[in-house]
Amino acid sequence: MRLCVFSAVFLCLSCSDSRVTPKAVQEIGTQTSLKEPSLIILGTLQDAGSPQIACKKECCKALFNNPDPGRKVVSLGLIDPVDKKTFLFEATPDIGQQLNVLMKKAYPEAKEVPDGIFLTHAHIGHYAGLMYLGKEATNTDSIPVYAMPRLKRFIEDNGPWDQLVSNGNIVLQELMEGEGVQLTTKIRVIPFLVPHRDEYSETVGFKIEGPEKSVLFIPDINKWDVWEASIAEEVSKVDYAFIDACFYHAAEVDNRDISQIRHPFVIESMALFKDLPPKEKDKIHFIHFNHTNPLLNTASPEARHVLDEGYHIAEFQQILTL
Repeated sequence: MRLCVFSAVFLCLSCSDSRVTPKAVQEIGTQTSLKEPSLIILGTLQDAGSPQIACKKECCKALFNNPDPGRKVVSLGLIDPVDKKTFLFEATPDIGQQLNVLMKKAYPEAKEVPDGIFLTHAHIGHYAGLMYLGKEATNTDSIPVYAMPRLKRFIEDNGPWDQLVSNGNIVLQELMEGEGVQLTTKIRVIPFLVPHRDEYSETVGFKIEGPEKSVLFIPDINKWDVWEASIAEEVSKVDYAFIDACFYHAAEVDNRDISQIRHPFVIESMALFKDLPPKEKDKIHFIHFNHTNPLLNTASPEARHVLDEGYHIAEFQQILTL
């Protein structure tokens, strides 16, 4: 058995009938009572968070002394107040606070441990939070964790994750591409493969179908042109699309070979979408921001440009009814 080493906005959005703009982040502990199946954004950042470890840049300096409580690693929560169930997408290093928010934003009877967790792939920000389900922390009992075949085997065959399986903290549920999982009477989730760095597992996005609205969730992907699907066509099939926006442009990256950064830059995505009608642009929410991304600064010219072009920037605690 191998011992695996981890691989390595708060921004006010315009509202529509099905968007609920969150109150101040300081009100994280406030209990709400949702009436309809809903999605809540529990994190918007790239795997390593913000401020990022050892960062000496201006984007992080002040945050080490004054952390922004709205900066959490990328995650979504799914709430069905009718069937009384909650689900988590991605198990991040911020899972403790994120599950607390999910519970308190759901319905009065909600538990802090969700009814299931969906994982996209084996990079640190997306699965490392599973460690907090073990006996050193919550010591959960048989939490369903939904994963694709390679990711399922990776967790089963490598420490420390295999302990979660052998101790019964989690029960792995194998996903298959394109096959939907009916979570509640009104909510279904469908995984689909996307190209990415797949050292330990495949990578998927998810389509989440509610009773009236549907959501596309692609937090990590290589450049759009290497995907066999058309992102514009996929956006046209849903009501909301949360897509990879790790870097705004190449100028952010001054310490790595830019050819090795395969995420679609925000400026590339906007160029690809520039001819879409306003209704389609309005569906797009950029998410999964690197700590250097100027979209994290709500006063930046880049953030204003994105909004002026008709797109959205994902916001911690934003709630969408499904």
